[in-house]
Amino acid sequence: MVFVPNFEFRISIFGLRFSNFGTSMNIRIYTSSWCRDCRQAKRFLEENHLAFEEIDIEADLRAAKFVKAANHGKGKVPTFDVDGHVFSCSPFNAQELKQELGL
Repeated sequence: MVFVPNFEFRISIFGLRFSNFGTSMNIRIYTSSWCRDCRQAKRFLEENHLAFEEIDIEADLRAAKFVKAANHGKGKVPTFDVDGHVFSCSPFNAQELKQELGL
């Protein structure tokens, strides 16, 4: 899928989704298919032209365990791993996410 003036590349493989908008941050977002906050967070990243890797915790048991370990036993999504800084954004709050990402 290509958008002008920003070129977008997307691929979905085994529950992982990659979007590339040319950012230098390494952003992973752990999501689930039923999560409204996840959809809002992904939209926020796309609107701010931030590349990210999406990992569906329903399709990846290791990812689900990672999310629970990062959130004191709770499967909170969306959970982010940004260059090793792990945090949850549930419920979704654009201002908090902006602050966490340093935007």
